[in-house]
Amino acid sequence: MATRIRLRRVGRKGQSYYRIVVADSRAPRDGRFVAKLGDYNPRTNPATLKVDKDQALAWMAKGAMPTDTVRSLLLKAGVLGKRTA
Repeated sequence: MATRIRLRRVGRKGQSYYRIVVADSRAPRDGRFVAKLGDYNPRTNPATLKVDKDQALAWMAKGAMPTDTVRSLLLKAGVLGKRTA
C-alpha cells in the first residue's frame, strides 16, 4: 500500500480547515485515512499549524511520502530540516 501524507479538507463551504493525515494514495481527498498527524487552519491570522512531530517522522520512516503542500507545512513546523543546496 503506497501511503501519502496529505491534507484532508473539513469545514463548511467557505470555512475551510484542513487535517494532516496519512492515507492510501488511491483514496479520495476526504475519504478514509490511516492516521491523523495534525491540523492546519489557513483562515486565522497568522495561520494555525499543529503537527505531531514524532508521529510524522515515524510515518516518513515507514515510507509515507508527503505531498508538496504538506512538505512545506512540515518545514514550517520544524519536522523536516532545511535542505542544503
